[in-house]
Amino acid sequence: MGTITLSIDDRTEEDFRRLVEKILGRRKGALGEAATEAMRIWIREKTQEEIARDALELTGKAYHFGARRYTSRKDLYDR
Repeated sequence: MGTITLSIDDRTEEDFRRLVEKILGRRKGALGEAATEAMRIWIREKTQEEIARDALELTGKAYHFGARRYTSRKDLYDR
């Protein structure tokens, strides 16, 4: 388990602490639990944004699938 020291503005800290207390209570470790959950959500969101950005980049690339070796559908199917 790691330790991180953060500097955040007072308003954000107050709001975060108030919400943690409301949801998880004043028990030991509640603040760390909430911060860990917030970090996991942030990581998941940023990872999904990266996946989406990569997918959009791939759709912009042109792919060459080779020469067309048939002129009509009949050439593909012997019916």
